[in-house]
Amino acid sequence: MQHDKTSNEPLTEDRQGEVLLQNTIDPNNTQKKLYLESYGCQMNFSDSEVVASILAQDGYATTRNIAEADLVLINTCSIRDNAEQRVRNRLTEFQHHKQQNPELVVGILGCMAERLKKNLLEEEKLVDIVAGPDAYRDLPNLISEVGTGQKAVNVLLSREETYADISPVRLDQGGISAFVTIMRGCDNMCSFCVVPFTRGRERSRDPKSIVAECHDLFNKGYREVTLLGQNVDSYRWNLSSKGELKNPTEEAMNFAQLLQAVANVSPLLRVRFSTSHPKDMTDDVLEVIASNHNVCNYIHLPVQSGNTAVLFRMNRGYTREWYLERIEAIHRIIPDCAISTDIITGFCGETDAEHRDTVSLMEKVQFDYAYMFKYSERPKTLAERKFEDDVPEEIKGKRLTEIIELQTAHSLAANERQVGTIQEVLVEGPSKRSELQFCGRNSRNSMVVFDRKQAEKGSYVQVKITGCTSATLFGELID
Repeated sequence: MQHDKTSNEPLTEDRQGEVLLQNTIDPNNTQKKLYLESYGCQMNFSDSEVVASILAQDGYATTRNIAEADLVLINTCSIRDNAEQRVRNRLTEFQHHKQQNPELVVGILGCMAERLKKNLLEEEKLVDIVAGPDAYRDLPNLISEVGTGQKAVNVLLSREETYADISPVRLDQGGISAFVTIMRGCDNMCSFCVVPFTRGRERSRDPKSIVAECHDLFNKGYREVTLLGQNVDSYRWNLSSKGELKNPTEEAMNFAQLLQAVANVSPLLRVRFSTSHPKDMTDDVLEVIASNHNVCNYIHLPVQSGNTAVLFRMNRGYTREWYLERIEAIHRIIPDCAISTDIITGFCGETDAEHRDTVSLMEKVQFDYAYMFKYSERPKTLAERKFEDDVPEEIKGKRLTEIIELQTAHSLAANERQVGTIQEVLVEGPSKRSELQFCGRNSRNSMVVFDRKQAEKGSYVQVKITGCTSATLFGELID
């Protein structure tokens, strides 16, 4: 993904970029206080819950009030340049709090920490601690090093770390939906992406720990889990990249089998997953979705470009024709499946004709939602080393505007097709519009708003869709 993201999907907290993940879990005000913020992708929000769990064992309770914090941590995203700038601005704001409380310890976590460790710790002196995505277990040691004159930094990447044995502290206690990380890292090496450099190589988590976590969430009242990974459909437990057993004495599992195992936890537990890579989206995954009512009919399948030559420069590992064949398979096996995507405009060398191929692919597929970006070069990537960022910003902007307008029309048409239907909705809670209304999502990931009447948070209700915008469905609760 790249920065300057624009989406016509109804935003959820994990997609808004700048959202606090905090919860007061120490009402007696007796423990050390941790103030924690997360930016960027769903993986960062999931990681923040792991961090909260690790530090809870070290005596920290989370707080919403930065003024009472002993430790401030910000979990960062390095995918987009504007995300980094927002984080820098936030770190500068933290300096004011540090002037009021000289004992306050400020740390930066995640992808940006790994990429900019020297700048942030030594040159700009904005933080006391720098910890990469695979170093969270070391946080108590790093905290103790602050003030000793040592560099409190650990950005070592691991080939094994999955945090499988850590039970995350759910920072939205009483929530309905939860993230469950099933794998970490990425091996795809897309030419525009920094993730392989900031999160390391792919490694999958023990499926038994994943299923156990989902059981625990269901027993605590959660009714939806989203399985997370940089590329969830490349999940492989005890399997080599060639599909061979690594250890003949252990059970092997691919993503389709894991998806089925999680679906078996309970028919009342909805299952989603993100993000999929087109080259790894196999028919067996689609068949699991089709055969399980509680596995949602929604797939996020980033295309990035509709032109094969651009896809080759991006090192995406598939062609336009391959992608369209996967779309056809989705519609054939799961007729009512919603599909969203990511699109980058103005990638290195993109011509008008190549851009028109992206437009024509959008018209052919008619995605339900899309996350749309104009390309911006990221340090250390293959694109930075091999290609020239030669598409003028004005052209990038015009192309981005064109695809946003087209996608808005497609999203509206997709929602209009749902008007008059009866949809099963998982109630998430009160609508932002009014306390008299509830909101929730259907299987296709569409946000539905309706009068609450006797509905209860966490329950499944039937809603007749009576109207819509390009982002939201409106309906009436059916008894």
